[in-house]
Amino acid sequence: MQCKGPAVLLAVAALALSASAENITGTILIKKKLTKRSVTPSVSVYQRGATVQLGQDSQTDPLSFERSRVVIWLEGSTPAAILPTSATSTTTPQVAQLDRRFSPDLLVVPAGSTVSFPNMDPIFHNIFSLSRAKSFDLGAYDQGQTRRVSFSRPGVVDVYCHLHPNMEATIVVTPNRWYARPDAASGQYRIPNVPPGVYTVVAWHKYAGFFRKTITIEPGRDAVADFFIPLQADDNQETR
Repeated sequence: MQCKGPAVLLAVAALALSASAENITGTILIKKKLTKRSVTPSVSVYQRGATVQLGQDSQTDPLSFERSRVVIWLEGSTPAAILPTSATSTTTPQVAQLDRRFSPDLLVVPAGSTVSFPNMDPIFHNIFSLSRAKSFDLGAYDQGQTRRVSFSRPGVVDVYCHLHPNMEATIVVTPNRWYARPDAASGQYRIPNVPPGVYTVVAWHKYAGFFRKTITIEPGRDAVADFFIPLQADDNQETR
């Protein structure tokens, strides 16, 4: 009998899991504005070089904006050995510096990903983070240059610029590839192809914090996990 190699065995395991995998769906319900308003002078006293117009907030429905700031992911005994990671991706996620802002200012990547930080402004930026999940300081660099950071641990990483105090971004590093962001208009989300097992569904909002529910995925049955943010007194944290 011919012995199958590790790659073949992993492929067979992946097919078996996908055949029995189900979906997690839900709705993020937010009834009030949560994000603090940022007040920033039009020109930073630390600015060097050409004047750069400060980027403006897009006009959008406040509650749609709040829903767009939510990230949902799974914690639990997921089969990490067969998960596709950023190492197999053809593109590198990025957080650009543009108009003295980060773009995007909220990025979600699985642990093990590398993120680039290109400077697209005609001025210097100095990007850093003091977060527990990842601490770094990229130093000052000019337009057209970029720096890269690898994120090996899951967690929430807050990113800033030493030279421009209005600049702030968040990188949510999830423990696996099972994550989602809700539709801003409806608040609905979907995490597909989840193998059977018991998981914790985590919903995170920058200012409201973390919300968790326990679910069980059974073959042939999808699961639902809705979240009210901020938490209502009668909300049930455990669902199966």
